[in-house]
Amino acid sequence: MATADPSPHIPTRANSRRSGNVIHPVDVETPPVRTPSPIVYREVKHFKKWVPWLIPAFVVANTVMFIITMYENDCPKKSVSCIAKFLGRFSFQPFKENPLLGPSSATLQKMGALDVKKVVDGHQGWRLITCNWLHGGVFHLLANMLSLLVIGIRLEREFGFILVGLLYVIAGFGGSLMSALFIQSNISVGASGALFGLLGAMLSELITNWTMYANKVAAFVTLVVIIAINLAVGILPHVDNFAHIGGFLTGFLLGFVFLIRPQFGWVSQRYAPPGYPASTRSKFKTYQCVLWVVSLILVIVGLTLGLVMLLRGVDANDHCSWCHYLSCVPTSSWSCNTQPAYCSVTKLNTSPLYALTHINLS
Repeated sequence: MATADPSPHIPTRANSRRSGNVIHPVDVETPPVRTPSPIVYREVKHFKKWVPWLIPAFVVANTVMFIITMYENDCPKKSVSCIAKFLGRFSFQPFKENPLLGPSSATLQKMGALDVKKVVDGHQGWRLITCNWLHGGVFHLLANMLSLLVIGIRLEREFGFILVGLLYVIAGFGGSLMSALFIQSNISVGASGALFGLLGAMLSELITNWTMYANKVAAFVTLVVIIAINLAVGILPHVDNFAHIGGFLTGFLLGFVFLIRPQFGWVSQRYAPPGYPASTRSKFKTYQCVLWVVSLILVIVGLTLGLVMLLRGVDANDHCSWCHYLSCVPTSSWSCNTQPAYCSVTKLNTSPLYALTHINLS
């Protein structure tokens, strides 16, 4: 006869049938064992990554505009001597006129360079936009386009072509506007106002999304140093630093408006598994909202006020006696007098990465 097992194991019940002296187990029932439900992991896609195409398109557009400008320049027909004559009408002006390998200042003016007199007296306000798509020479174009690729592709990959495109165009307009208010004796071309705007937007994006970055202090210091160096180069003679400053300030303010990110906790709770305790986090932090409102007001008021002042023929230097030092600081090595002795002068807006290509074109 079978005896009970005195060990304190999980009790079982056996239904058996007797056959001689052998017990055959018929069924053994065990209590169900609770197993934890499998955890379902969901991929958290915090922010969409965009495929950059607009910034490369801008590079192509600027290059095409330079080719068209050189075609219109037609140096062999209009000048006695040209550089690279084998290029035909695409050959460059003499080095004494334009050491950047480019067209004459007259051609740039014809193609849409920023000329304050034509903007105010000729009602050609479109020059505030078109000047950002013109360049004074091959070196000028290469420097600006390299800077645009380095700065712009990163921003477009993170924030998309719409926001970055608006940033580029509006910041370029802001740079042209400040340049026209302070520098009214020269014509101006170049994309540096827009480029400095993208650089300023990178800085404000870091500030408004401060809690999302790991090495935030190092990134902040690096950006500030880069910006300071490039703005400092603008105090050299014939450098349109007002376009740099205007573009930077416009882009800096727009960065708080366009490049704001939701809190990490708010994004994470949207991808939490079922049954996960809901969070009461708001989408944006209070300081982000404050910066958004203040920056939007400042950029609208600033651009509107600047445009009204320009169209009324206001010279900002009359209201700020020291502001001209922001664009040029005279030393024993150079003079800040931009009035030419026998020719017209063109100011070139250089890129944030290569700000040494400013020269006078005659």
